[in-house]
Amino acid sequence: MSRFATIRSVVMGSPLFLAAAGSQTQNLSMFDPASPPAESIKNLTILVFAISGFIFVVVEGVLIYCVVRFRHPRPGAGAGSQSNAGAEPPQVYGSKSIEIAWTAAPALIVAVLTLVTARTLWEVNVDPPEPKKDDNALHITVIGRQWWWEYRYDHYNGEPLGFTTANELHVPVSDDPKNPRRVYLTLKTADVCHSFWVPRLAGKTDLIAGKTNHMWFQPDRTGLYVGQCAEFCGTQHANMLLRVVVDTPQDFDEWLKYEGSNAAAVPTDGELYQPQKTFLSQSCVNCHAIRGTTAKGTYGPDLTHLMSRKTLASGMIENDAEGKNLTDWVNNPQKIKPGCLMPPFGLTGRERDDVLRYLKSLK
Repeated sequence: MSRFATIRSVVMGSPLFLAAAGSQTQNLSMFDPASPPAESIKNLTILVFAISGFIFVVVEGVLIYCVVRFRHPRPGAGAGSQSNAGAEPPQVYGSKSIEIAWTAAPALIVAVLTLVTARTLWEVNVDPPEPKKDDNALHITVIGRQWWWEYRYDHYNGEPLGFTTANELHVPVSDDPKNPRRVYLTLKTADVCHSFWVPRLAGKTDLIAGKTNHMWFQPDRTGLYVGQCAEFCGTQHANMLLRVVVDTPQDFDEWLKYEGSNAAAVPTDGELYQPQKTFLSQSCVNCHAIRGTTAKGTYGPDLTHLMSRKTLASGMIENDAEGKNLTDWVNNPQKIKPGCLMPPFGLTGRERDDVLRYLKSLK
């Protein structure tokens, strides 16, 4: 296999590429912003590139001119004197105008960049306000974990929500300038440092142990926006992917109503009673929660509406309707995501079938 073919297979096989390829509207370019903070960052980046590019062209232009113009030795300072062939050209010392120019110009450039950067930081770094009734704002607490994302939906439109989900962040689009819908994220970590980065929505913001950071965005288009943990956080750092789904306000209201509800109750004489009983008898409940049941673990992802998610393992594999990937994950998570904190449990065939049957019912 050629080197190009090898690189192409690695890139196209990467989870981030596969996540992005699933949506026609999706790309990872920060130069195609879909939110005011990303727009501010793009404008600052273009300005810095323009100034740096101008300086590069001027400096390299003068250098090339001098190399070409003076590429031959001087014939001599005197009237054809061979003794002075190759002599240095006249040296200029103490030119006040030149010294002022090369001091003032860089100072002016630095001053301009400082002011523009300060303005961009002022626009991007906004602390979340207190939730107020009918404010159209969505407040979410994001907790980074090795190697997945926990989302606690706190308030929307001033109303408390109080439910938790994982790995797929749903937010409403802000397509009405008169009624903007901002999303405020409170960023924390449960273990090591992480970094939340969805290039088309906002800049990178670190999740640091013992410190709470904040960020905001206001998406103006529906669709899927993918990103990546941007701070090395262990062996599966590259597979700690981000998926932000921007819904219409109507679809988001429906999603909130559905996602905030408990798992469907299982009657004692129903066909799911034994599968649920088997699941609840396993050590799964020590880490995972399913609202409406006795499973109340907080160490792993909330599974209440597991089958409503498009992916598993923080965006690594598709959550297919047939449950093939879910089966592979339950059988041996380490084979799919080596080093993850969920070990294989060695379930019997019947126990595995019951657990899978119950999980597939969590829609």
